[in-house]
Amino acid sequence: MNDQRYPLQWPNAKPRTPNGSRQFGRFVTRRERAGRGYKSNESVTLSEAIKRLQDELDRLGAADFILSTNVALRLDGLPRGGQSAPADPGVCVYFKLKGKAHALPCDRFTEVEQNIAAIAAHIEATRAIERYGVADMGELFRFAALPAPGQDTARGWRTVLGFDEGDRPSTALIDKAYRKAASMSHPDKPGGSDARMAEINAARDQALQEIRS
Repeated sequence: MNDQRYPLQWPNAKPRTPNGSRQFGRFVTRRERAGRGYKSNESVTLSEAIKRLQDELDRLGAADFILSTNVALRLDGLPRGGQSAPADPGVCVYFKLKGKAHALPCDRFTEVEQNIAAIAAHIEATRAIERYGVADMGELFRFAALPAPGQDTARGWRTVLGFDEGDRPSTALIDKAYRKAASMSHPDKPGGSDARMAEINAARDQALQEIRS
């Protein structure tokens, strides 16, 4: 990896998976036998998962990629020894594709290595989809373009969602305002964009966090 971010830098617009909803991952180690690859029954190691992700990003043609986790990495991108498994197994890889910034986060699984392997498998599957010629890689990854950590909407969630300053709407009203804004600003809609949709997603998350605090 070109660089690493420790501790985990999670995109603000992407909701986290609750601890109780995370699953046990089933990505396993790949071995070589008699010149042919096969899968063992051993869970994928952290080093192997990182290597898979690096290989997939290289095949994708990604540039300036950064792996962010709660595992401290060495300069060569592999994990430092003697670390215990972090309480938060979330992972996010940031990269550029054809000059555009993208982020692929994953915290569905209970182990860091499983989440890294899941992102690698996602990229591999997406590359396979591109071969059918329906969409190019930039189109397939456009929904992965999330604002970087700390880049909350500068306009404030009330402005973005159409509330007056000082309003403290209910969850139902926030959801209703979000759906209305999203229906007009989705990238598939005329005048919509990834940036606008990311701002709306971030505004909803900020609103819900504020009224629940």
